Amino acid sequence: MQIIPFNSRDHFYKSPAGAVTAGSDVFFRILLPLKKNAAQARLVIRDDYTGEIRILPMTPDPYASPDADCRKVTFTSCKAGLWFYFFEVDTPHGIKQIRPDHEGNGTVKGGGDYWQLTVYNADFTTPDWIKGGVIYQVFPDRFFNSGKPKKDIPDDRILRDDWGASSMWEPDEKGAVHRYDFFGGDLRGIVEKLDRLAELGVTVLYLNPIFEAHSNHRYDTADYLKVDPLLGSEDDFKAMCGHAEARGIRVILDGVFSHTGADSVYFNKFNRYPPAGAFNTKDSPYYAWFFFNNWPQDYRSWWGVDILPETNETHPDFLNFIAGEGGVAGYWLNAGACGWRLDVADELPDEFLTLFRKRVKKVNPEAFILGEVWEDASNKISYGNRRRFLLGEQLDSVMNYPFANAIIDYAKGGNAESLAKSVENILENYPEPAIHTMMNHIGTHDTVRAVTLLGGDGHTAANGRYMPPLTSEQRNKGLRLMKLVSSIQFTLPGVPSIYYGDEAGLEGGKDPFNRGCYPWGNEDMDLLSHYKALGKLRKNCEALKEGNYSTLFAGGGLLAFERRGKDAVLTVANRDGSDVFFKLPENWLSARTFLGNEPCNDGIIIPAYSASLLVLQSP
Repeated sequence: MQIIPFNSRDHFYKSPAGAVTAGSDVFFRILLPLKKNAAQARLVIRDDYTGEIRILPMTPDPYASPDADCRKVTFTSCKAGLWFYFFEVDTPHGIKQIRPDHEGNGTVKGGGDYWQLTVYNADFTTPDWIKGGVIYQVFPDRFFNSGKPKKDIPDDRILRDDWGASSMWEPDEKGAVHRYDFFGGDLRGIVEKLDRLAELGVTVLYLNPIFEAHSNHRYDTADYLKVDPLLGSEDDFKAMCGHAEARGIRVILDGVFSHTGADSVYFNKFNRYPPAGAFNTKDSPYYAWFFFNNWPQDYRSWWGVDILPETNETHPDFLNFIAGEGGVAGYWLNAGACGWRLDVADELPDEFLTLFRKRVKKVNPEAFILGEVWEDASNKISYGNRRRFLLGEQLDSVMNYPFANAIIDYAKGGNAESLAKSVENILENYPEPAIHTMMNHIGTHDTVRAVTLLGGDGHTAANGRYMPPLTSEQRNKGLRLMKLVSSIQFTLPGVPSIYYGDEAGLEGGKDPFNRGCYPWGNEDMDLLSHYKALGKLRKNCEALKEGNYSTLFAGGGLLAFERRGKDAVLTVANRDGSDVFFKLPENWLSARTFLGNEPCNDGIIIPAYSASLLVLQSP
């Protein structure tokens, strides 16, 4: 019998599993071969914040297993933060350490990695309304143009009247873009399509920036307190939120606070606004918001992009403007928004995030705060510091790039073991309130369109951004894989997010070609029907809200996992080019088939590049 010394995801070895609340007890157990004749065993655990190392003796646990020398200890997690741990064992051959291997199981060796224990505030909660729902991300200029008249449009904008044509992109020799084209998507246009979003099962509408700005992406904010005139007015925004709420849909906004636009009220490099910007005069009320090396031309900008001057997020004046009484954060919540997505949250200081959360939750305790973090947000280090995003003091949850990357890699030929490991790593490290509100996407405004990525060969034109339309064969493969990855996406812990047009089969390369116009009247209706079905499943299945996750099988191209609560859902995915037979666990033989083939001979055939979903209803 092979003895596994420790497995942090198994309740036999560690209880409770995953992250824990501050003040709770955590039970640890290790198993050692009887022949090792271990004299003493210890838990060695380090406080990541202070560097303090605690060494806790482990006592014999003779009744746990007759085949192993069992040792146990209880650790009390007294405060929020990260702890990293391993075990030491005294043997006749010296001190041995039990540390994790690449699969997370404990092995006896001389040194290596640590296990992570995340401890979060006991009062950390996240809004129930987002759990079990569906997020829909809209790039406002490209969703739908209501055709209603607009007022006060700057005359230097290129207004397009050829909806669906390719985006204009004309960088100069340094890669800078000076002119942007606009297709005229607006807030009233979104209202006209809310019934269609409700049919998809959408419960959360996430809008890319809507504030006045002079690019079509609007990440170069010109005025935080004004809706861009091409999108409409503040009254239009309030009306949109009201219409959405009537359909069970809540609106969250994109907050871009690590930088403004150079062409803005606050910086005013191009003299569009009254001459009180930081670029115009050192007496500007906004001068202290920015970092000047040599005023006015030499200033710090976001990633060196000079149209995006970086803000001093911890300056009292800027903090008050964004997160103070009557500031931007609360202003738009009072206007109808139900939350914020924070752009590049890992570039915002802890002080800013902490005050932002306090203000948001004071205005509306049920508001949602989502952060853009591309890595594991529980242990992210940025600017030399371990971040505290998910401990209950800053964000509610994050965009789940680890899931997105793992799902896409799997679909494009990766192995199921890697996908399962990526999922289990996040579930072990994230607090439960954050797990059930993660934004699980497979595409966003920052990534190549999912169907292009899945069906294509990665070829780009000379500019490195435009990808030619898929061939018929490539598109068919891409559409099949879209059904596969969305079936996984919609049944994993967290909240699935649809990037507008992905459900219709919209293609596109890198930014800005991933931001094409929604193909109204030219949707792939089969794919659209698939997404509508997944939306209904999430609405009707309680297990997809906060149910437990278990990997049942992961090998080669075959992945099977279940979510279990009052009811249960089984997902079996096959990314191989041939059909496979999956033998069903006995407790799934009476399940109802929601997607895919009916079970036969105690199992189910999963066609190539597809997934099957089974549902067990509660008694």
